[in-house]
Amino acid sequence: MQPVRGKNPILMTDIPDPDVICVDGTFYMITTTMHFMPGGEILRSYDLINWEHASYVFDSIDGTAGQRLEGDEHIYGKGMWAGSIRHHGGEFYVAFSCNDTQKTYIYRSPSVNGPWTRIVTEGFYYDLSLLFDEDRVYVVHGNKDVYITELDKDLKAPKEGGLKRLLVSDTQAKILGYEGSHIYKIDGRYYLFLIHSLPDRWRRVEAMFSADSLDGEFVGGDILDTDLGDRHDGAAQGGIVEGPEGVWHAVLFRDNGALGRIPVVVPVRKENGGFTFETDIREIETTSLRPDYKYRPLVGSDDFRGTSDDKEEYGSFGFKSFWQFNHEPDLSLVDRDPEAGKVTIRTDKLSSDMTHARNTLTQRTVGPRCSAEVTVDLSSLSEGDTAGLAILQGKYAYVGITRRNDGYHAVMYSEDKEIESFAIGGNEIRLRAECDFEDGRDEVRFLIDTGDGFRSIGDVHKMQFTLDHFTGARFALFVMSEKTVGGQAAFSDFRYFR
Repeated sequence: MQPVRGKNPILMTDIPDPDVICVDGTFYMITTTMHFMPGGEILRSYDLINWEHASYVFDSIDGTAGQRLEGDEHIYGKGMWAGSIRHHGGEFYVAFSCNDTQKTYIYRSPSVNGPWTRIVTEGFYYDLSLLFDEDRVYVVHGNKDVYITELDKDLKAPKEGGLKRLLVSDTQAKILGYEGSHIYKIDGRYYLFLIHSLPDRWRRVEAMFSADSLDGEFVGGDILDTDLGDRHDGAAQGGIVEGPEGVWHAVLFRDNGALGRIPVVVPVRKENGGFTFETDIREIETTSLRPDYKYRPLVGSDDFRGTSDDKEEYGSFGFKSFWQFNHEPDLSLVDRDPEAGKVTIRTDKLSSDMTHARNTLTQRTVGPRCSAEVTVDLSSLSEGDTAGLAILQGKYAYVGITRRNDGYHAVMYSEDKEIESFAIGGNEIRLRAECDFEDGRDEVRFLIDTGDGFRSIGDVHKMQFTLDHFTGARFALFVMSEKTVGGQAAFSDFRYFR
């Protein structure tokens, strides 16, 4: 064991709704992936501060028109929400509800790397938490009114005649009532952790309730109301985890503007039959069983030449695992050529804007600053096509190339309109996006290189975290058609700077 020191937030990137377990000295975290595929991302750590990708639970959910971005359908702000991860009887379990299908899914596997067996569970259980208690299994769920529902042994439906009752109710809620359930049985007592907001203003607050039995009264209240001093909307929503030395921590998250919702680690003391959360959480110390371990980055550059059967490194439909597609991809329209180092994306639908373009490749942005560059081969674009590098979220923006009847034009698009456009020559162009999240600036500027070095194009775009997408800003490689389908663009030499 060796001490590891860090600062909160532990990760300056969009990792919302964390749920963490510790198995044989290794921590595993499930995070919400919404409309990005593959989904149900599990991260791994040996110290709670440094994390890397471990696996995705699923490549697709139900393959609906919305999940596949067919026509005008989409699932922005929906998809996989607030997963619960548990290890029981030698198997890993991941459970979550899906807001667009209004279904609940439970996946199980003897290995965190899969393969995963899927169970569709009858009912819709909002922000659920799994509880295995001897030979019985439950889900705790709900918003404002938080319930417990016992499941049958196959996890397919509520157990006939099983326990179902209200545990707690947030009667004072005006902004956000209790949700984000995390329940545990520890030393014979049941502990339920929840988030809600202060009643008079938006601020995340963590609450804890406990009971001697699932039939008994859950008593408690707010247990953590703090922040890191730079933003004042709190840190909450998550659960607790016991490390290999018997030391407890909570893994929660906070809002961080356009960057998204980012995780924090809170030291926790187990005392007097309950838990006490530290309130000064700017600097933390944990321990590691593997202090010299080299973690793979959660974002990064890609020359698109690599290929491997290693699902941890190349777990995204053959792409490196830090890539995710915006919605479920149609891989018949995506060609990855490792020898040439190019990824070609072809269109098969008309799109009114880039958020409806299929097969868009994305990576998370990282604070406080980050930039990305990519080369685009535009020789196979059709008239009316646009290909480029975007900042993808509800208030999106991009730099790209549009083919018009008089040739190619560089464009910068923001706030639902074209900000700048000018004619260019040649078949290849390099694009760049520079993001600045420092002190809440949340700005991105775009640049273009037609062969004479980079120059700015358009205006600085103000990024925003909005509830229609409910995700932090992402770099996105896209191609879309507005007149005829079948055009394509090839992307190469993607570089990520931090």
